[in-house]
Amino acid sequence: MRLLHTMLRVGDLDRALAFYTEVLGMRLLRRQDYPEGRFTLAFVGYGNEADTAVLELTHNWDTAAYEPGNAYGHIAIETDDIVATCEAVRARGGKVVREPGPMKHGTTVIAFVEDPDGYKIEFIQKHTQ
Repeated sequence: MRLLHTMLRVGDLDRALAFYTEVLGMRLLRRQDYPEGRFTLAFVGYGNEADTAVLELTHNWDTAAYEPGNAYGHIAIETDDIVATCEAVRARGGKVVREPGPMKHGTTVIAFVEDPDGYKIEFIQKHTQ
């Protein structure tokens, strides 16, 4: 078994796709409309679905917005240079909500950004050995 994807419900699919592809640098892997169900699924990621876990963005045509709720945590992405990654996100119009620095009660360097629907994405500095 392996992890395939994580699904997020988004209010505006074009806005979400722009964030994940243009701001975070993922690729749109596939997109399918389901007119009878009135929804669209779009899969984005950094690699091929056969090799890596991806995100499924679900857009229900009749729902303009969602509340993330208090059960959702975050998506984590490893980066080679967390400071440069945050600067790139900011330069592309993304919102950095926690600047790079050590995690509370630890030494791992992390930062957080927020997508247009309010979902948190954690960047984790890759450890060098």
